[in-house]
Amino acid sequence: MISKITLAICIFAALAFATPNTTPDKKPIVVVIDAGHGGHDDGLKIDHYAEKKIVEAIAYKIKELNTNNNIVIHLTRTEDQFVSLDNRAKFINDLKPDLVLSLHVNGNPNKEISGLEFYVSPQNKAFAQSKKIAELLNNQFVSKHHFNSKGVKEANLMVLKNSFAPAVTFEMGYLSNDNDLKYLTNEVQHEAIANAILEVIAQL
Repeated sequence: MISKITLAICIFAALAFATPNTTPDKKPIVVVIDAGHGGHDDGLKIDHYAEKKIVEAIAYKIKELNTNNNIVIHLTRTEDQFVSLDNRAKFINDLKPDLVLSLHVNGNPNKEISGLEFYVSPQNKAFAQSKKIAELLNNQFVSKHHFNSKGVKEANLMVLKNSFAPAVTFEMGYLSNDNDLKYLTNEVQHEAIANAILEVIAQL
């Protein structure tokens, strides 16, 4: 008769040498956040507010608030520096990310015009996926966070069309509109925008 101790040892050994039924680790979601403009290129400037600084602050906030180990965030610029469009595209394509999100803000002589806009390029090799992600972002901001949006549009912007990965330009509001200006220059609202973006990225 096999003793209980001997039986336990046999079972342990069988389990130790059995072929494990493992599930491969989930592939990390690699995202490039492209803060528009920088250095000598202020982008849109109204009073003392410059587009380059606003988008830079929100890009940093996205990276800072990311606590999901499955999401890897890269920035096309890490300080107030000028990076050419060609160099941005090269940086992006060398990384082969799952998403490129290019951050900008709008302006208009008509101060009543406001709201978000999302752009995708028909010339982007991943146009269908780009459009799907843009729609996810738009729905997130409109349905869950109650932002005013003009929806998803098409434009052959340089970073969009030259990126091999899915790419979306996010115009986050109008500096020329008083209501948009308030959230575009408010750090608490920067966190809300960053968290909304991260929620969508986690779905990819």
